[in-house]
Amino acid sequence: MTVKPMTFIQTSIVTLALASTASVYAQDSSQSNSQENMKIRLATTTSTYHSGLLDYLLPEFKKDTGYTVDVLAAGTGKSLRMGQNGDVDLVMTHAPKSEAKFVDDGFGVLPRKLMYNDFVLVGPKADPAKINADKDVVKAITDIASYNATFISRGDDSGTNKKELGLWEQAKIEPNFGGYKAVGQGMGPTLNMASELQAYTLTDRGTWLAYENKLDLKILVQGDKRLFNPYQVILVNPSRYPDINYQGAKAFSDWLVNPKAQAMINSYQRHGEQLFVANAVVQ
Repeated sequence: MTVKPMTFIQTSIVTLALASTASVYAQDSSQSNSQENMKIRLATTTSTYHSGLLDYLLPEFKKDTGYTVDVLAAGTGKSLRMGQNGDVDLVMTHAPKSEAKFVDDGFGVLPRKLMYNDFVLVGPKADPAKINADKDVVKAITDIASYNATFISRGDDSGTNKKELGLWEQAKIEPNFGGYKAVGQGMGPTLNMASELQAYTLTDRGTWLAYENKLDLKILVQGDKRLFNPYQVILVNPSRYPDINYQGAKAFSDWLVNPKAQAMINSYQRHGEQLFVANAVVQ
C-alpha cells in the first residue's frame, strides 16, 4: 500500500487542529490553576470550628474576595504539624509556646493576634470534688485529683490539652490517678463524654456555649488569669513550600484583622453571650 504525502491544505488543517487542541488544553489548564488559586487551606482548632465562628465569617470573606476556604479542623498540635509539612496555607491556633516555636523554626511567617476568650473548668452539677468555691484553677484540679474524681482529658495535643497539662504541671501532679481518662478527641466529643460520665473537663468557653444546652454539666471554675486563651493566625512560610497559596492565605489573614472582620468576631454570640473578643493589631 502506497501512502501519499499530505497536500498543503491537508497539512494546514492538521496544524490548525493541533494548535486549537493545544490552545483549549492551555486554556483549561489555566482555568484549573486559576480555580485552585482561589482556594485556601486552613488548619484550625476544633474550638473555632465547633463554636460556629468560621461558618459565620467565611461566607462574608468569600463575598468580599472570591476566595473559598477549605477548613481542616484538628487540635493545635496537629494543625501546626500540617503547617510544618506544607499541607495547608495557614493555621489558626491557640497555644502561644507552640506557635512561637513554629515561627522560630522557620515554618510560619506573619503571626498575628486575632482574638481571645478563656477556658473554663466544667463538671457535674453535684460537684463531688467540691471545687465550685475555688477561684484558683490549680487548687481546683488538685481537689479533683485528691478526690479521685473522673476527669476527661482531650489527650489530643490540642491547645486545650496543652493548657490542661500545663495546669497539672503547675499543681505538681502527674495526671495518672484512677479517674483521669485521656480520650484523644476534639472538644465537642470530650464534652459529650464528660456529660455522659458526669466527669470534670477543661473546655474553651466558645465550644462550651455552643454545646451547653445539650450537656448535663455546669461551669464550676472561671475567671482565673491562667485560663486566658489567645488565638493567632499564622501563614505557612512560602520559602519552604513555594507551591502553597501564599497570596490567598495573606488575603485571608489581612481580611481577618481588618475592622469589618474584627467587628464580626465581637458580634458573634451563642445564647446571648459573646464567644470571642477581637484583639488584632492592624499594621
